Amino acid sequence: MEEILSGYKVNAPTWFYLSLILIIAVFFKFGRLWSVRNLDLILLLSLAPGLLFVKSSYEGSTLGYCWLFAVSGLLLLRLLFDFALTRRPRMEQNLNPAGMAFLCAAAMLFQTTKIMTEAPDAGAMQTVRHADDLLRRQEPSASVSLEDTGATTGPASRLLATPVVPLMGGAEIAAARTMAFLSHLAVLFGLIAVGRWHFSDTNLGLAMGTMYLLLPVTAFDVTKVNHLLPAALIVWAVAVHHRPTIAGGLLGLACGTLFFPVFLLPIWMAFYWGRGATRFGLALGLTGAILLGSLLFTSADSYSFTRQTIGSIDWSVLKFQAEDGVGFWSLYNPAYRIPVFATFIVLLASLTIWPLKKNLETLLANSVAIIVATQFWYPDQGGIYVLWYLPLMLVVTFRPRLTNLLPDVRDADSKLAISNSGSSLRPEKLAGLSRPQIYR
Repeated sequence: MEEILSGYKVNAPTWFYLSLILIIAVFFKFGRLWSVRNLDLILLLSLAPGLLFVKSSYEGSTLGYCWLFAVSGLLLLRLLFDFALTRRPRMEQNLNPAGMAFLCAAAMLFQTTKIMTEAPDAGAMQTVRHADDLLRRQEPSASVSLEDTGATTGPASRLLATPVVPLMGGAEIAAARTMAFLSHLAVLFGLIAVGRWHFSDTNLGLAMGTMYLLLPVTAFDVTKVNHLLPAALIVWAVAVHHRPTIAGGLLGLACGTLFFPVFLLPIWMAFYWGRGATRFGLALGLTGAILLGSLLFTSADSYSFTRQTIGSIDWSVLKFQAEDGVGFWSLYNPAYRIPVFATFIVLLASLTIWPLKKNLETLLANSVAIIVATQFWYPDQGGIYVLWYLPLMLVVTFRPRLTNLLPDVRDADSKLAISNSGSSLRPEKLAGLSRPQIYR
């Protein structure tokens, strides 16, 4: 951008101050101060100072991790009590749709400028190299350390990067930047699709996408492709949740990028139970087989295949030993993580079982709650991975009432219930049952 505008430079604190004012002006409901929308907005904006403290200096990192843990704890409590927040009136933004579209395009332009001018993320560069190895049918080169990437990535990341590498002519930096741009674009269009298909309001989807691009936490980690990919896949799985086969494939790919989407599988399987669980499970299995096939494609022998398969799983998250790392748990005995992890497992089991009959509202809130809860026991820099749950949290923030949105209205149980009631609804009226209830 300096080549176009001489002297232009926006550092992280400046971006925070400017986006804070703009987000409050456009999305804060001044006429209803005590609203769920304002509460969610404050919590999301409160994450940015913690990230600034972590990135600023070593002295401020301790305060930053404690700050992030505190805000994440409040966010988790809000998500666990989402079922009690029954009044979800439709709230227009403080900007008309034309202005919102312009702001969204401008924010995407600024984010693209950051992607093209900043150094690519080390994890993204490694993913591009692995994709190039896959195209050449070579065993992947040695991975970089966790300090550089933030997490060990699975085979799905390099599989998704394979179309981009030839397009960029093998240029690693250009391919990494293109991957980051496409990942943000996938999240943006995924949020718009959720608003149009399930909220019956394209403008609401546009508002979610605009806020995603304006939030400081997005700009801080704008080049971290490996954290954007699973978030984009999960958002699109929500967008097509009424198609269990497609949703299962997308969630399977998300599990093949980073480890944390694996913990969403019990909740999603319970959501589809009796209404497409078989198709969802088969799609997961087929996706897993494709990912294993990609590893077999680059393995010279059985030993290489086994080593790649085991190496694609981030086993370090399950270690409870003292290590030289960074983050909240580097300051304390790692044995304290054991009860935190046990509490997380209890929470996961509880949200899988309750409520027995799940709809899109409970699926969204429970999924975000599990991802946020993962931050508390994650050993390396836990709390900073806001991009894992940010897009899905925006869907929870902006959603209207969705109590009647079930996985698939065409399943056998729905048809049986309609036939027993003596209803003679036509197919087009059946499709209308899936439209959300929007209370004004």
